[in-house]
Amino acid sequence: MILLRLPLGIYAANCYIVGCPETKKACVIDPGGEHDKIVEALKEYDLTCESIVLTHGHMDHIGGLAGLAEKTGAQILIHEEDADMLKDPRINLSGSMGGDAISITANRLLKDNDRIDFGNLRLKVIHTPGHTPGSICLKINEHLFAGDTLFQRSVGRTDLAGGNQNALVQSIKKKLYKLPEDTVVYPGHGPDTTIGFEKKGNMVIRA
Repeated sequence: MILLRLPLGIYAANCYIVGCPETKKACVIDPGGEHDKIVEALKEYDLTCESIVLTHGHMDHIGGLAGLAEKTGAQILIHEEDADMLKDPRINLSGSMGGDAISITANRLLKDNDRIDFGNLRLKVIHTPGHTPGSICLKINEHLFAGDTLFQRSVGRTDLAGGNQNALVQSIKKKLYKLPEDTVVYPGHGPDTTIGFEKKGNMVIRA
């Protein structure tokens, strides 16, 4: 598996490129800005982006979405409960966070346990509401792309529209902390961690 991390946009949100080495097909997770850098990375590894998957609908994770979709022709995927957020600049915060107003309609709406196939790879959708109603994590083998649900020693904020602290706690304890402890967590901001480390060392939610 080809895995690239690109901190992008004014908030340096982690964008991930996941590629199949055999077929050269790829998906991009959370293009937070600077879509040209994503396109350059895809070209460098000779990858074709088939899907753009959003862990949630906030501006710092979708800032490069329009440009990337235009350049690649890839399908846009988001959980069904964040679909309206993607369309509304007031809710996705693009109208108030220093960027252009963003209003985009997704091509595919996701649900819990959905699969996203590209080449010989498959992502599993884990619905983890709390940061937003439609926040998701994406699992492939021992890798978990956690968006703004779980960070190293921290968790996503819940004081924005649609946030729910109790839902976030339940998502992490009942879904993420049930995963194997050696699962590597790739968060939406900051460095990687593991499920085992967070169960013992997270400053907000421990197992």
